[in-house]
Amino acid sequence: MNETTENMRDNSGAVVRPPIAWMLAVIAGIALDWLYPLPFLPAGVPTGWPGGILFLAGLALLIWAAMTFRRAGTQIQTTDPTTTIVDDGPYRFTRNPIYIGMFLGLIGLAVAFDSLWLIVLLVPFYLVIRYGVVAREEAYLERKFGDVYLAYKARVRRWL
Repeated sequence: MNETTENMRDNSGAVVRPPIAWMLAVIAGIALDWLYPLPFLPAGVPTGWPGGILFLAGLALLIWAAMTFRRAGTQIQTTDPTTTIVDDGPYRFTRNPIYIGMFLGLIGLAVAFDSLWLIVLLVPFYLVIRYGVVAREEAYLERKFGDVYLAYKARVRRWL
């Protein structure tokens, strides 16, 4: 895609929709664990409820972030145009609470299933989100909102 087309597109041009990347990581991790289990927690350590709590914490953060977007009247989907910079709710603390929620959810499942595979798959999932989604979102928001986004970016961390 040339620069003119890039500047005319009114979305981030993310390489993948984040929920699809998340589901692929989960499915791959569970399949690998089924084929060749790799537990990482010591025997006797509870996994179900701590993993469930982490998963639910990630889900709660994701829902809070999505509701904040909806209240602001902007789109959640990476394929849709962003209409405003959202800087309240969880966006006061991190520019990417939805993705942090996804990371927490994946960690929660790894603990619940005691699966090192799910932990290992955090790495490619992070790389896809960081470079295939977030980097493109940041470039898009800089093009579209200029100084407003740059001020927000200077004020709020990318992750935590």
